[in-house]
Amino acid sequence: MKKINYISVAFVFLIGLASQAQTKAWTLEECVRYAVKNNISIKNTELDTLSATIDKRGALGNFLPSANLNASHSWNIGLNQDITTGLLRNQTTQQTGVGANVGVDIYKGLRNQNTMRRAKLSIVASKYQLVKMQEDIALNVANAFLQVLFNKENLKVQKEQLAINEKQYNRSEELVKAGSIPRGDLLDVKATVATNKQNVINAENNLLISKLSLAQLLQLKEFWDFDVVDDTNINDENNIMSIKPIDIYAKAKESRTELKIAQTNLEIAEKDVAIAKGGYQPTLTAFYGFNSRVSYADVIAFNDAGQPIGTKSADSFGTQLNDNKGQNFGLQLNVPIFNGWSVRNNVDRSKVTLEKSKIALEKEDLDLQRNVYTAFTDAKGAMNAHESSIVALEAREGAYNYAKEKYAVGLMNSFDFNQSQTLLTNAQSEVIRTKYDYIFKIKILEFYFGIPIDQIMKQ
Repeated sequence: MKKINYISVAFVFLIGLASQAQTKAWTLEECVRYAVKNNISIKNTELDTLSATIDKRGALGNFLPSANLNASHSWNIGLNQDITTGLLRNQTTQQTGVGANVGVDIYKGLRNQNTMRRAKLSIVASKYQLVKMQEDIALNVANAFLQVLFNKENLKVQKEQLAINEKQYNRSEELVKAGSIPRGDLLDVKATVATNKQNVINAENNLLISKLSLAQLLQLKEFWDFDVVDDTNINDENNIMSIKPIDIYAKAKESRTELKIAQTNLEIAEKDVAIAKGGYQPTLTAFYGFNSRVSYADVIAFNDAGQPIGTKSADSFGTQLNDNKGQNFGLQLNVPIFNGWSVRNNVDRSKVTLEKSKIALEKEDLDLQRNVYTAFTDAKGAMNAHESSIVALEAREGAYNYAKEKYAVGLMNSFDFNQSQTLLTNAQSEVIRTKYDYIFKIKILEFYFGIPIDQIMKQ
């Protein structure tokens, strides 16, 4: 039994090593492509596009004639009318009836034509909705991707700070033994090391959660070994900040999916009004019908004087079907005169929807203009904040080095030295935060300019 357990442990260990060796670091482009292909919300929107295609097929069917077959078989027991003589007699009969009907709309107030145009527009709108969902998912992926990178760099900073403080603790022990600093300073450094260890744990947890969030956004089932590339730098190769906001807005009006969706919905609303108005017009339908019947009862035979002389068997199925056949065809015209204002109400409701669509299109245009100018202002502010954080970090590094020299010769107590370390760590974290904030703000601005999501970062 022990031997089997050892083998099992070794097998699991080898699998763990293999999985670690196969761990792949994902790029932003790979994350976006995978999410677009596998995200549940995108798949749901793709089904909406399929539904719109089915609706178009239904609209096409309105132009085709309708054809129906019918058949019946009945048993009649008791006093029944003989279908050949018209007389009543007690008998049990069986009768089979068959028929076919064909109808086709010749004119229906152009409703079929407008319904077809509306169905085509619905397909276009559903495709735009799919693109919009893909864009939203891609933007969410980029944000989650950057959050992972931020947490990675933040963890690196916390570990480096912990390593520095651990060395400082060892150095302080030597200074205490030499009598250069009081023992209380050593306790302060020890507390700082403990705090640093807690910061590392928090940073590791934040990194794990951010990786999990990105993996779930990608719909990854095996997310425990998920990781992304580390080397990502700010890249404004498109020089988006040199473009005026009004030019970005003009470009966005040509390409943004929100406006295309609103414009298509407006066109759909116009077709709905046309379809509703078709109810005022007459309809003309052509029809054709065929029917025949077969009886299985024996037929009474009569002599020349009209007296019954016996019975004879009914004709064959095919003969009766041919002898009893009948046809009807013609045209049917319906002219609406009064229908309880139902058509009028439908037209009025469609007009209200049309006005709402016009307002929605105007609102999307205004929102786009506001979002573009806001994104430009945010990107500019993020750029300035990042540049300022770099300057602040350089100053904090100089202050820390100066404080370290003073602490080493006993000219600074441990409390003030720890404060200098804390300010340096905060400055390092601020550089990282502003860096990724600037990347994301640039990404949004380029997004409005029509540049693909993954071109901002170089891996």
